[in-house]
Amino acid sequence: MKEVFPLKSKSSDAWLDTVLTNFDAFLIDHAANERKASSMAMSMVAHYPDKNRLLEVMIDLALEELNHFRQVVKLVRKRGLLLAPDEKDPYVNQLRGSIRRGKQHYFLDRLLSAAVIEARGAERFALVADHIDNEELKIFYAALAKSEAGHHLLFVELANHYFNVDEVKTRLNDWLTIEKKIIEELPIRARLH
Repeated sequence: MKEVFPLKSKSSDAWLDTVLTNFDAFLIDHAANERKASSMAMSMVAHYPDKNRLLEVMIDLALEELNHFRQVVKLVRKRGLLLAPDEKDPYVNQLRGSIRRGKQHYFLDRLLSAAVIEARGAERFALVADHIDNEELKIFYAALAKSEAGHHLLFVELANHYFNVDEVKTRLNDWLTIEKKIIEELPIRARLH
């Protein structure tokens, strides 16, 4: 998996061990994250109907994430599990707390926070793919890691389309620092984030 920008911290071995030991819980959380990713893309469409490039990309992304949700739900059912009621994601909520006010700042921060979330997802899916014993899940998570890597690039490209490249680079670095602090302070659980 090619990383477009390096995260400032790697997921810990303790996180990976927790996920592999409690994979059913991880899978249920993963399904929720795919559904929320699809909703987030459609939220961008609703908030920015005047941005044609964004609309085109976010509609495609929403459909792709919804397809991922469907695929994960099939895995959940195959294992005899049920989806859980919606629950707030502490990682995403803490990231959202760093989104600046002001129309332009808010828009840029939404794009770049999404890029960082996708980058973390790509990193973690690749770890799962590299370490899980089940061949079907290994293939599935390797494919998802590649997809998420493409998504984080997509959000950076959108930011560069609507904003000055130097401003994007500087603010992306800020977001990587923010994300590092959050990911390192969260308790380790069998969740994507």
